[in-house]
Amino acid sequence: MKAIVARPSGGAGTLRLLGTVASCILLTAVSLACSDGGGDPATDERVIELEATVQSLDDSVEALAEENAALKRGLETLRREQADLRATRGAATADSEAARDERLAALEEGQSRIGERLDGLDGRTRELEEVAARIESVLPSSKDLTEGKDEGVSLPDVSALARTVRLVEESGSEVSYVAHAGRGDRSVLVLPREFVEGETPLIVSLHGFRGDSATQSASVPLHERVNSDGVALLLPNGQLGRTGNRVWNPTDECCEGGKTGEDDVAYLTELVAAAEAIADFGPVYVFGYSNGGFMSHHMACKGLPSLRAVASLAGTSYVKDSSCEGAPPVSVLHIHGTEDPVILFDGDEETRDSDGDGELAFYAGAWDMATRWSRLAGCGWPDEPRPYATLDLDQYVPGSETQAFRLESGCAEGVTIELWASEGSGHGPGYGDAFVDALLEWLLSQE
Repeated sequence: MKAIVARPSGGAGTLRLLGTVASCILLTAVSLACSDGGGDPATDERVIELEATVQSLDDSVEALAEENAALKRGLETLRREQADLRATRGAATADSEAARDERLAALEEGQSRIGERLDGLDGRTRELEEVAARIESVLPSSKDLTEGKDEGVSLPDVSALARTVRLVEESGSEVSYVAHAGRGDRSVLVLPREFVEGETPLIVSLHGFRGDSATQSASVPLHERVNSDGVALLLPNGQLGRTGNRVWNPTDECCEGGKTGEDDVAYLTELVAAAEAIADFGPVYVFGYSNGGFMSHHMACKGLPSLRAVASLAGTSYVKDSSCEGAPPVSVLHIHGTEDPVILFDGDEETRDSDGDGELAFYAGAWDMATRWSRLAGCGWPDEPRPYATLDLDQYVPGSETQAFRLESGCAEGVTIELWASEGSGHGPGYGDAFVDALLEWLLSQE
């Protein structure tokens, strides 16, 4: 059987094709398991696991298609705006020379802004293609499934743990495992070759909704920097939620309702403790993306032994989690794109939470988070802050798009509150080495 390969071509067509690939691979796996009458429990278990993986990928494809549609609607809005500006140019001829010049200047500025937004749209299209390619890369091909069938070769292990191990090993790092007795699962722990007892920091990296430790590592490859930067890395996985996707529960509703009904604060606390039984770490840092970013903020609220700082990308916190009563002060970095269509930069108090029980999402905006954490650290966030630096982190947005704001004077000793506001960036920015450099530099500076 010839391997099925989907080549990214951009837009919804690519996404639909990837969904077809996933379905075909699932059907192939099921047919292989049943071709000789079935009955092998190990094979059946792997087929079920493969089915869950494909379902997760299908959901990711659907989410990307929805975002792509939103971008197309944005493009139509920009085109209408451009038409309005052209009409303004025509109307300007009847006015005085000064008024005409002023309108023409406004027209040029508006056209420039439209051009920048269109460039951003092109970047987001490339982002969709890249993510689609990543989805394709983690799917086993039909050739892999059928090769050596007569010799009784079992289906490949496509679990989140196995894919994470593969990524880490391909980077040249060695894999250790941390077991959690309560859930009966294992997480990947990566230790640097030069480990310093009591000093080497531990970074806990948390994936987003619909993601896992492998997709998190592919998006922000901290595992590639373990040896060069002398850090340890823990890559846990959230539980499967009611929608069939891995998710963290960044609320106090751990026993009745919530995202999964799981006490993820206790889980991560116990997991870090299990890792510390393997090696004596220095400070602990938590970094999370999207739903993992929500969880990072929640961990800062609830406290974690040796926790020094948290960083959140495209994630925030629920309004009802705003007090964090009794939370020890820690350094916080909040990273958010101003054009994020999934987790809005300015927060959301109106949209229903489709991933939960239909209640209001009711989450705080980026500036609200900076104000909240500065207040808890005993220092006041200014009403009109000025950036201390401008960073070029998002490859999909032209120029240096990220303004970095910092508050450290007057805060609790050793605590820094920082906001990176990325003008024009979406929910999945085109981050590369520059972002990983900046993230690690910030985390490791929080001593």
